[in-house]
Amino acid sequence: MRTITLNAVRNLGILAHVDAGKTTLTERVLFATGSTYKRGEVHDGTTVTDFDPQERDRGITIFAAAVSCTWDGHRVNLIDTPGHVDFSDEVERSLRVLDGAVAVFDGVAGVEPQSESVWRQADRHGVPRIAFVNKLDRAGADLDRAVESLRTRLHTVPLVVQLQIGVEDEFVGVVDLVRMRALTWDPDLVEGPVPETLLAEAQRRRRLLEETVAELHLKALEEFYAQGTLTEQTLREALRDITRDGTGTVVLCGSAYRNRGVEPLLDAVIAYLPSPVDVPPVRGVGGEERQADPDAPFSALVFKVNATATGRLTYVRVYSGILHKGETVLVGGRAERIGRILRVQADRHTAVDTAVAGDIVAVVGLKSARTGTTLCAPAAPLLLEPPVSADPVVSVSVEAKTSADNGRLAEALAHLVEEDPSLQVRTDPETGQTVLSGLGELHLEVAVEKARTNHRIEIATGRPRVACRETVASGVTGFVYRHVKQDGGAGQFAHIVIDTEPLATGFEFRSAVTGGRVPQEFVRAVEQGCRDALAEGPLGHPVTGLRVTLTDGSTHVKDSTDLAFRTAGRLGLREALKAGAMTLLEPIAEVTVTVPGDHLGGVLGDLAARRGRILGSEVRTGSTVVTASVPLAEMFGYVTRLRSRTQGRGTFTARPTGYAPA
Repeated sequence: MRTITLNAVRNLGILAHVDAGKTTLTERVLFATGSTYKRGEVHDGTTVTDFDPQERDRGITIFAAAVSCTWDGHRVNLIDTPGHVDFSDEVERSLRVLDGAVAVFDGVAGVEPQSESVWRQADRHGVPRIAFVNKLDRAGADLDRAVESLRTRLHTVPLVVQLQIGVEDEFVGVVDLVRMRALTWDPDLVEGPVPETLLAEAQRRRRLLEETVAELHLKALEEFYAQGTLTEQTLREALRDITRDGTGTVVLCGSAYRNRGVEPLLDAVIAYLPSPVDVPPVRGVGGEERQADPDAPFSALVFKVNATATGRLTYVRVYSGILHKGETVLVGGRAERIGRILRVQADRHTAVDTAVAGDIVAVVGLKSARTGTTLCAPAAPLLLEPPVSADPVVSVSVEAKTSADNGRLAEALAHLVEEDPSLQVRTDPETGQTVLSGLGELHLEVAVEKARTNHRIEIATGRPRVACRETVASGVTGFVYRHVKQDGGAGQFAHIVIDTEPLATGFEFRSAVTGGRVPQEFVRAVEQGCRDALAEGPLGHPVTGLRVTLTDGSTHVKDSTDLAFRTAGRLGLREALKAGAMTLLEPIAEVTVTVPGDHLGGVLGDLAARRGRILGSEVRTGSTVVTASVPLAEMFGYVTRLRSRTQGRGTFTARPTGYAPA
């Protein structure tokens, strides 16, 4: 078997709104590359990547699944990510280790709310991507309208490299505008000349593509200016450079369900998306860089942990060097031995002896690894920036139905948090209940069901509650706090004067102390103490939207320490917040409801009753799409209510957008 070089590796994710066709596209990619011999279907529960029983029962992707395949001499490591907003942290962790992505859009709906969210996530990570407009065989599908939504909602420059042949039920193929060839499927791919009826339109669109590319790429501009056109080679090189620097987005189209457009998409992945050597070197927290080079010291990042019945699987992206089976590596600073290395195919694995830079593999035998943990060679330590987890917005109380299962429940919850850092478990100090917090109602439902199934325990849950915040309505000026403790031996003394005031978002600490009245090391301790106090404000919720300014203070020659000033910062800020006025904030969601026109009035009335504020509406084929801002607390159980009001024909999505006064 021919060895695949780093230049011939593509690590990419499939990103999209829920039900845009990500998993179906992944199945068709696996079939086209010969990795599977039967096309899996979401509605039949036979897909490779949606292998979890809950995914097959619900018909949605919940957990990011990695698969590997080969195309045209290249290895494609592909991660199928969830599209539901409740599982956006799975997308975040996947994007952290990917080099490129395919963003899938519904040919009827265009850019949907979660499409926009995952696009912004990819922007933050600097992940180059190409777009695939799917479902062009459906009634109401419109490639041009979908492309325009990319331009207006995602603020990118779409570079459409295909023209569809036929519309809706008669969609049979595409015209490749780069090569000016027709590609049709009947059922297999057939290549031929552009049909006479489409030749003029294809030439017009090829001209528009060349003009747009020339505006974005200097070499293409020079050739276009000199010759009035672009050669195929120049166009390909320009599209590759534009994709990799993010100034534009190559757009392809097709119907994954009907297996049309998959092979050209794979060709585009190879041609335009970067290999591990094309992306910048990975940078450690201290600024040290590691190139994607097998000869460099080994480094890798854990992006997923899965506790299975047969052992603990740790999914890693290898950034540099080579990892050998049986080797000892540093896992978050602790030496551990690599038991086995597995090439991943969703829930199936193939053992390998080594993993090299650019690989995405699973490792068996690591006990202390968590999501975001760095693996590195003992002789060349490195710390990589871990993925950032979103703050939970919904909580639910959980308890075992029998006291004999309390220990197993604690173990099950520990496994859940270990696998999914966006879940949090705490004990309510007032009621003594165990509280599980996550990113949404569905997120918590799935987590509880997983604990029930995997650990075979009966779990009772309470009603969901939203995670509120509090902020400063009006602050205080010149608030004095003295921390004095003397009970034998060395004492503690800290004197601080602080101002508090509202801030738009987050927390900010400033020091306005002059004359060295509070030394710098104690200023840092005060800031840390203030951050400690943000965990719970006077109303019992985390504090946000606050600026604290240290204006004065004093020290004692013997009794002033970092601990004393950190304690003064924590207790002093708590008292200052009590002295001011606080406002309770509740999470707000942007809700997008798609409803038949004859049921619109009832849906609008129901949204108003839920304290919703209508942001806009759009009429599409046979339905109306309403966007509203609604308090998240009012959305519990909304799916049942919407179905009853629309005779099961209405659908909705909701994504948290921030906080507003309750």
